[in-house]
Amino acid sequence: MSALTTALTILISGLQQGAIFALLGIGLTIILGTMEFLNLAHGALYMLGAYLGLVVTQRIDLTNGWLLGIVPNPHAFGLGMEFTAAIVVVPVVMFFVGVLMERFVARPLYGRGEVDQLLITFGLAIIAQELIKQLFGPDPKASYAPSKLVGINVSQNVSIPLVGSFTTWRLIIIGLTIVTIAVTFLLIKRTDFGLVVQAGTRDSEMVRLLGIKISRSNMAVFGIGAALAGFAGLVGGTIISLNPLMGLDNALLPAFLTIVVAGAGSVVGAIVAGFILGIIFAGMQILAAQWSYIILFGFVAVILLTKPEGLFGSVEVGR
Repeated sequence: MSALTTALTILISGLQQGAIFALLGIGLTIILGTMEFLNLAHGALYMLGAYLGLVVTQRIDLTNGWLLGIVPNPHAFGLGMEFTAAIVVVPVVMFFVGVLMERFVARPLYGRGEVDQLLITFGLAIIAQELIKQLFGPDPKASYAPSKLVGINVSQNVSIPLVGSFTTWRLIIIGLTIVTIAVTFLLIKRTDFGLVVQAGTRDSEMVRLLGIKISRSNMAVFGIGAALAGFAGLVGGTIISLNPLMGLDNALLPAFLTIVVAGAGSVVGAIVAGFILGIIFAGMQILAAQWSYIILFGFVAVILLTKPEGLFGSVEVGR
C-alpha cells in the first residue's frame, strides 16, 4: 500500500470517526459552556441512543406497528426501511430525555460544587448501564447497519480511486453526521436562541443580569446535547457492537478529550478537535492499533500542558 493510499484511507476513516467525536463534543461543550454543568452521564446518552436505535430498527417500521399510517404508502417514497424511522425517532426521544434531565437532575444542582454534579451524573450513568443490562442482558449485541436507506442500497461496497473498497454506508455516515453538525452550527450561529447560547458560554452571569430568561434556553441546550449524543449513538451502533459499557470508552472519554483540545464552550473548536482526534485515532488503528489510545491521550496531554484553555477556548469561560 502506497503512502498516498494509506493517507487517503486514514482520512476517510478519520472523517467518519471524527464526525462522531464532533457530535459528542458539541453536545457536551454547549452544556458545559452555557450552564457550567459537568455531565458525566453524556456517555450514557450515547449508549441509550444506540440501544434505542436497536429497538427501533428491530421493532418499528413505517409500514407496520406504531408508525403505521404516519407516511401514506411509504414504499413509494423509499421509506419502508426501519432505519429511516430510527433517524427521526432517536434524536426526538433523546431530546426529551435531555429536557427531563435538565429539569429534574441538572437544575437542582446549579450553583452547587462540581463534586455534587460529578457524583450525581456518574450515578445516573451507572443506573442507565444497569437498566440496559436488565433489559437487554450483559452480552454484546451485533451492530445494525441498514441494508437500504430511502430506497438506496447502502450495504454494497464502492471503489474509491487510490483507496480501494469502502462500504457505502460508512461513506453515508460521514455525510449524515456532517449535515447534522452543519445544522447545529447554523442553529447556534444564526438564530436568536443561538445568540443566547453563545453569550452564555462566554458569560452566563451577565446573561442573567441582562434579564434574559435562561431556564428555557437551558432546557433546550440540554435537549440538543442529548439529541446529538443519541444520534451519535445511533450512528455508532451501525459500525460497532453494542454493550452496556459502550458509553464510557466510545463516548464519554472522546467527548471530554474533544473539549479539552477545543476549549470549553467553543462549538467551532469542538468540530475541529473532533475531526483532529478522529483522524489521529483512525490513523493509529490502521498503522499500529495497539498504540491508538496511547498516542491519542499523549496528543491531548501535550495540548493540555502547552495550551490549557484549548485551541479555541479562552482562559475563562462562562464567568
